[in-house]
Amino acid sequence: MAEDQVQITPARRTFDLATVLGLLGAFSLIGAAIYLGGSPGSFVNLQSILIVFGGTFAVTTVCFSFQEMFRTVSASLKSIIRTDRKPKDAALQMLQISYEARRNGILALQGVTESLEPEPFLHKGITMIVDGSPVNEVSSILERDLEASVSRNHASVKVLRRGAEFAPAMGLIGTLIGLVTMLGNLDDPSTIGPSMAVALLTTFYGALLANLLFLPLAAKLETNSILEENVSNMYLLGVSSIGRQENPRRLEMLLNSSLPPSDKVRFFDNN
Repeated sequence: MAEDQVQITPARRTFDLATVLGLLGAFSLIGAAIYLGGSPGSFVNLQSILIVFGGTFAVTTVCFSFQEMFRTVSASLKSIIRTDRKPKDAALQMLQISYEARRNGILALQGVTESLEPEPFLHKGITMIVDGSPVNEVSSILERDLEASVSRNHASVKVLRRGAEFAPAMGLIGTLIGLVTMLGNLDDPSTIGPSMAVALLTTFYGALLANLLFLPLAAKLETNSILEENVSNMYLLGVSSIGRQENPRRLEMLLNSSLPPSDKVRFFDNN
């Protein structure tokens, strides 16, 4: 049997050190290589920055909207500071709540809803159950919320991947601009150097933006989206089971059927 005193473990906001260190490490290594070359100032060119960074943002916005663009920025920031909850932790959380409801009644969950506020999806489901909403209605609303959340995450990933496609293309356009400028002014040797700088740095900036920022962030958002979906499915199963006032032992079997073997939960003793 589970412990007599069940403690509802609130979610914690955590700092994703891997994402930050990975991005900082990649840019730092390139920066160090440039510095060791002895001429870091030659890698800064305003014209190239405008072409690649400004052009990439503008062309990507044509494919989407300002709302989707800003939502992608917000999602990228949330991937750095996010709620720390894994599917196994979510399953244990739901078993704790289910056991509390089974032991003291569903209305007893009013005392735990405040600790669930960092997890809006779960908080909404438990609040609706406590308020007496029909289980089918609660499940239907949560399923639609989950679909909308997954759709938003996929849209943000799509924006980043499209930006990763456009950044090298804008770099190529900048290269062509630099070459045309250089060839058009061969009679003036003083313009050859700056024109070549634009030609090469735009390609450099485009490759940097795509491979060191957009693609890694897209992969991170995709990974977090899958994790969030799995956690939300744990919550959906748990909330529906609590609403139907099922035995928590049945919920444990149901949750374990959705978890990999290494993450099976053992909230109740087998004896």
